[in-house]
Amino acid sequence: MKANAPKHTAGLPTARKIRRACSNELYRTVKRMKLWVSKEKMEQAEKLYFKKVIVNLIWVHENKDNRKIQCDWWEENVSAEIAELWEVDRNQLCIAFREAFGG
Repeated sequence: MKANAPKHTAGLPTARKIRRACSNELYRTVKRMKLWVSKEKMEQAEKLYFKKVIVNLIWVHENKDNRKIQCDWWEENVSAEIAELWEVDRNQLCIAFREAFGG
């Protein structure tokens, strides 16, 4: 190990960790909305969210400590498609996601 190398550098998260995080965030969002979403629609939303995160993985990882910016990104890039899929109001969905995600 080099003397100047940082001791604890976190690499990019694994696909499994990303998939689980997306699933948990959407579950918490649905719970806050007091809404029932079918298993099929929840799985579709998870796949959609997962793909968006993977495409922007470097940016998401670089901003992992700034939940406000990540929530803004989610609103711009993910919320419209999930709101349409779940047939819910996009603004209510965004509010619930922010509450669930902590941004």
